[in-house]
Amino acid sequence: MRNLPLWSDLCNRNCQARLVVLSDEQTTTYLGVRVMRRKLAAGNWKMNGTAAALPELQSLATSYPDASVDVLICPPATLLHRAAEAVKDTGITVGGQDCHAAESGAHTGDVSALMLVDAGASAVILGHSERREDHGEQNEDVCAKARSAMDAGLKAIICVGESLEQREAANTLDIIGGQMSGSIPDQSTGENLVVAYEPIWAIGTGKVPTLDEIGEVHDFIRARLERRFGEGVGRSVRLLYGGSVKPGNAAEIFAVSNVDGALVGGASLKAKDFSGIIDALQKA
Repeated sequence: MRNLPLWSDLCNRNCQARLVVLSDEQTTTYLGVRVMRRKLAAGNWKMNGTAAALPELQSLATSYPDASVDVLICPPATLLHRAAEAVKDTGITVGGQDCHAAESGAHTGDVSALMLVDAGASAVILGHSERREDHGEQNEDVCAKARSAMDAGLKAIICVGESLEQREAANTLDIIGGQMSGSIPDQSTGENLVVAYEPIWAIGTGKVPTLDEIGEVHDFIRARLERRFGEGVGRSVRLLYGGSVKPGNAAEIFAVSNVDGALVGGASLKAKDFSGIIDALQKA
């Protein structure tokens, strides 16, 4: 996830559009100008991996030194600095799995966004359903963390998703909309925000929504972003799908409208599996 060029100076009477030009991978048009979103494969190692796992990361870096997509690995905090060193000068970057909203202070066991940057991170996952469930995080907590992350120069990957009960009750879009409204800061742009849709019931279960269901949610997220931030920013934010993504199903998921990549859990722990997903994303 490299520093990306920004087009400003595109005005339409009372508003100014800020467009992030990303690549020729995913394109749309705003005010007659193509807005392009660079694809992203993000791996969330969760609470897995010690120093013995670093060879897998080095193997991945060797396979994809000049990947045509952005590749991000989010290892445990204990590995973050060593992981950053392992992929230095390659096309792969590293990120954190969470951060505290405060810059510093009496918060035993927590890590601030500035600490993540100091360790070599370029991004941080926030609002993952496991954090919301295990630690009782609410939308306002996620929003505060995202503001801190953005202020520190990190890209905030904000996760949204519904439970099985909420989907069966036909409340999916209401839940997603509420999470977006409460979790995404007003300062968000295409440069500092990524939104990841992870249906809770699909994480680590092997179950995957239908392609139509994935498309419906991603189109909804895109529309909500455009409505809140304007078409320029709304169309430049990358949208990831997460939830039992594997090499075998990645290609069909990446063919869905408004899916710009994936947030991958277990399949990111092995270079061979994650490489297969990256291959599918490159070809999408």
